[in-house]
Order: sequence, then C-alpha cells, then structure tokens
Amino acid sequence: MSLALYSLLFYLLTPFILLRLIWRGRKAPDYRKRWAERFGFVPTVDPGQQVIWVHSVSVGETLAAVPMIKELQLRYPEALLAVTTMTPTGSARVRAVFGESVYHVYAPYDLPGVLSRFLQRVQPNILVIMETELWPNLVHCCRDRDIPVVVANARLSEKSAKGYSKFSKLTEPMLRRINCVAAQHEDDGERFLGLGLSKKQLIITGNIKFDLHLDDDLKNRAAALRAQWRSEANRPVLLAASTHRGEDEIILDSFEQIRRSCSELLLVLVPRHPERFDEVAQLCAGRNLQVVRRSGGNPPLRDDQVVLGDTMGELLLFFGACDIAFVGGSLMPVGGHNLIEPAAWQVPILSGPHLFNFSEASRLLLAEKGMVVCESAEDIAGKVLELIENPEVASQMAVSAKAVADNNRGALNRLLGVIEHQLLPR
Repeated sequence: MSLALYSLLFYLLTPFILLRLIWRGRKAPDYRKRWAERFGFVPTVDPGQQVIWVHSVSVGETLAAVPMIKELQLRYPEALLAVTTMTPTGSARVRAVFGESVYHVYAPYDLPGVLSRFLQRVQPNILVIMETELWPNLVHCCRDRDIPVVVANARLSEKSAKGYSKFSKLTEPMLRRINCVAAQHEDDGERFLGLGLSKKQLIITGNIKFDLHLDDDLKNRAAALRAQWRSEANRPVLLAASTHRGEDEIILDSFEQIRRSCSELLLVLVPRHPERFDEVAQLCAGRNLQVVRRSGGNPPLRDDQVVLGDTMGELLLFFGACDIAFVGGSLMPVGGHNLIEPAAWQVPILSGPHLFNFSEASRLLLAEKGMVVCESAEDIAGKVLELIENPEVASQMAVSAKAVADNNRGALNRLLGVIEHQLLPR
C-alpha cells in the first residue's frame, strides 16, 4: 500500500472513526468532546518558542512518560513541553500530573491536511513518540519539516511486527525517516531492523518504567491505605489490577474459591477502563458480594468483601497497599500491563500467560522467581492461598521482584541523552 492510498483510505474512514467516538461516548462522554483538536484546530504557540512534543497514546504510555517529561522540564526550562494523547483517560492523567505546566491537546489524526495545520500551529522542534505509536503521515510530515523524530522506550512484539510487515511499502519508508528508535531490549531492536530500520538509527536504552521513583509522600499514603484495608482484623489484601472484560469473571471465580479457606481476604478489583466500572460492580453484586466503591471515600467495613477501584490515577498507590498483586490484561490476549510497579513496591506478582507487551520484564521476573504465571481461576486461587499460608514464600517472591526492579534502572538517563543529541543544532 502506498502512502497516497493509505491517506485516501484514512480520509474515507474518518466518518466511521467519528461514529466510533460517538459510540464510545455512550459510556465515556469525554470521547464526544474536543473533536476540533483531533483535526489540528489547536491553540497557536508563540513563534520562536522551543517546543518539545511528546506523544503518548493513553494512560500506560503517559505514566511511563511522566518522569521523562519532568526531567525535560528541568533540563530545558525555557522550552514548552507539548504533550498529546489519543484517549480521555490519558488526557486526564496529563492534566492531573502537570496541570497547566505543559501544553496539552489531543493528537491530530494521521491525515496530511490535519497534520499540516497542527504542525503550523505548534511548530515543534522535536517529536518524541512513546513506545510504538507509529503513524506514516506523522513521521513523513515531521521529516519534511526537518523535525527530528525519536521513538522512546520502543517495544515491538512479534505479533505487532508481523502486522507491520504486511504493509512493508508503508512501514519501511516510515522507519527510514525516523531519526532514532530507543528500544527497550535487543529483541525489540531486532524486530525493528527486520522491518527496515537501519542499525545506525537504533539504540538499546532499556525500559524507562524501571526508573520509577516512589517518594515519601506516596509511601506514607500507601501505608495509611494498607492499614485501612487490612483493618484491626489484619485482613490479607489481593489486588487485581487493570482487568479487562472476561478477566473479572475469572478473578471473581478464584476469589470465591479462596474465600472457602480464607474468608477474611479483601479483594481490590480495578478495571482497566472507567466505562466498565458499573459493569464490574454489577458482576460483583450478581455474586452476592458486598462491594464498597473507592470513589465513595468510605473504607471497607468488616462485612465488605470487595473494594471496587473506580477512580483514576491511584493504581500505583494501590500496589503499595496490597499483599499480593495480580496484573491484568494477561488472562486475555491483550499482552499484559505494568509488572514493574508492583515489583518496585516489593509485592509478589501473579499474572496470566499473555505477556507480550512486557516480555522482557516478565522474563526477568520469572527468572528471578518474583512472579508466577497462572492459567486459570484454580491456578490463581491455589497460588494466593499458598502465599497467604506461607509468608516466607511471599516475602522471598517480593524481595526477588524488588531486586529485578532495582537492578534494571538507568534507561531514563540513556533516553534523555538520545533526545539531547537530536535537539542539538545540526
């Protein structure tokens, strides 16, 4: 497929993309707002202002970008950090963390006219794309304007690489126009090379998610929340984080099995997407479970069995307040979510078998016995009971997980060096 044909198809599909936004807006009204931004109608930046554009798709990429953006603000105090996202949840995280200290809008759609309008108004000096959000027209339009493009914390699973390879006439020219791909691991780098990237464009920096900093305020809040959840009864706490449709049922099945031997267990269930909060609450109610919603602000009572994590931006805090963490997106073929956050908190980690989004982190954690892969509700129930009944086993898993998190720091500084090199006058 040529770039011209791709652009034509994108233009033809635009009405259907907007219909999808309307459809998603039934449960998440923010999808129906700020459409003008998606078409490049954004506030104009002052001419002459140095602009560092960071694009992160949604919540996961945005959270990974936070330390990098904060460091860029320190290193380039005169520069404007322009941060774009594609989803309302990602947008909410940017606003919650940075407020008005960054220029934030939705990313423009990958259409030549839209991108031209956006670039004319923002005039970035560099584009830093988080992970693997690669759009052909975006890359081409930036390079045509001599705007360096860096893919930061880049990852590419075998599945994604196969998908890109089907459109090699689009993929290879796009990759050739990227200035640098800063990949998480050598395996990711090899897949990029296989798609047409040259070796001189590639650097292996590691995963910046390992450079997570847990400050004293966060640790104190986590300790307070942990005491609240455990209560005077010293209840063990199982956190099921970032679950997807189909996983909640499995988690609840395992929870019911665990409660036959450990009735005091508290389950903290956190769906990945906010539009599913009510749906998951109904699932719990359908099993006659007593549920307290985190958004209500009330602590769980003695008879409450489930805390529904129906707030945004608190998952990192929750990892610090639990005894065992199950990381979702892994029982379904989603690819898994952030395994590094519970590791940094020194928490034993459970997950499902689908881990291609965190292949290197999962490999390290499994090798050091800091996590266990569970295939079913029975597996989860059995492992949770083992960890509750054998604190020394849980402690050893937790220590091993923390060691993996600590031993793999340093990617952020390497990535910042790449960005600095591209920002230097050429």
